[in-house]
Amino acid sequence: MLKPSANIITVPHKSYYSLVIAVAKRARQIAEKAEKEGTILMDKPVDMAVQDFVQGKYRILEPEMITEEDA
Repeated sequence: MLKPSANIITVPHKSYYSLVIAVAKRARQIAEKAEKEGTILMDKPVDMAVQDFVQGKYRILEPEMITEEDA
């Protein structure tokens, strides 16, 4: 089982949860595109998604934290 280290992605993110969600969404996009086009992937979609973030092709955008004063 692949366990990519969050440390290899040097993008500013506030939580590991947002990192995991972003990589999972990107991996799903990669897998769906390959299936639609009938392409056989040589690498796993998660590996490819992590590399997209490492190379700066995608970045994680998080909404600002809402404080109790704002609510």
